[in-house]
Amino acid sequence: MSQGRPPVARGGRPPNRWRTRRPLPPALWLCVLVVYPVTVLLFRLRPRHGERFPRTGPVIVVANHVSVLDPLSCARLVWDAGRVPHFLAKASVFRGTAGRILRAAGQIPVARGTAEARGSLEAARADLEAGNVVVIYPEGSVTRDPDWWPMEARTGVARLALTSDAVVLPVAQWGPQRLHDYHTKRLHLRLRTPVDYLVGEPLDLADLRAEVRAGRPLTGDLLRAVTDRMMVQVRDQLAELRDEPAPAAFTRRPGRALPGDLPGDVA
Repeated sequence: MSQGRPPVARGGRPPNRWRTRRPLPPALWLCVLVVYPVTVLLFRLRPRHGERFPRTGPVIVVANHVSVLDPLSCARLVWDAGRVPHFLAKASVFRGTAGRILRAAGQIPVARGTAEARGSLEAARADLEAGNVVVIYPEGSVTRDPDWWPMEARTGVARLALTSDAVVLPVAQWGPQRLHDYHTKRLHLRLRTPVDYLVGEPLDLADLRAEVRAGRPLTGDLLRAVTDRMMVQVRDQLAELRDEPAPAAFTRRPGRALPGDLPGDVA
């Protein structure tokens, strides 16, 4: 079976989406019942090439980050593709009752700047080994590029991709920033905001994965090269969505920590 191609059930049809989303724990059902209607009101999703999303098996979704509302719209995209999204999110989100629900729903907390950060990466790897979908924003926070192009990404996503057999799926998104502008900290509340998604072809990392399994060390240069390769693909897809030429280079990350950042070893 080719990488990223949905399996075919009896009769030549892809498996039913409800079947590919199973099992659904009660906490996840609660999240769906609360979040899905909100996304229907807020966003009018316009996905391109959704058929490229594997119906089964482990998937790493690599996406650009344009708004704090991205996880809502991206969760809807993944759910509509027949899968259950598991996000890496900062640990502060996992407090109280809401945090317990998120954990029970399979979301993965990241403790920034602590020894637990590497444990978050291992949790994501275990999630992939269980055949799930993990969504990562390699930039670590909403882009600080003034024109909303992706900024320089962190390399944890490359480490995860090279040490797993997951399909690596580049996804570009454009539109959530119209609803919440992180740069101005303004919410422009309007219903059914158009949000465009372009699902790219899965990235072929087979040769590099074989080299890593054979003992090639995960050096900083290797991780940076693989991360940039992922983000160049996402950036080019974003250019297609926007019908604009992409910049030649990524905006540099600010030297200081950014609000909402994930640790470098994870995202």
